[in-house]
Amino acid sequence: MNTYELILVINPQASEAEVNEFVDKAKKILTDEKAEILNEDRLGRKKFTHNMGKHRDGFYIFMKVKADPASVKSITHGFKLQESILRSVIFKASVEKTVVKKA
Repeated sequence: MNTYELILVINPQASEAEVNEFVDKAKKILTDEKAEILNEDRLGRKKFTHNMGKHRDGFYIFMKVKADPASVKSITHGFKLQESILRSVIFKASVEKTVVKKA
């Protein structure tokens, strides 16, 4: 299993309850594919540099997950089927290496 970072951008017209519902749906998509959610951070509403269609801003969610590389494609497809998710990006997390100096 690899560690992935996931960013979801949700429709800004959604209420707080709807955002919670969308996050729960996203978690269900991940757990259905046997992914383990390591971290979830709701970054809040942010303005876009360029409009996404008619939207000028969106609600950002960041997640760090452990998933099988074969399941990433079906996870991405599951997010594309959700109308309220404007954009989803998933990428492999970089591994930080620790350098030990000998004394």
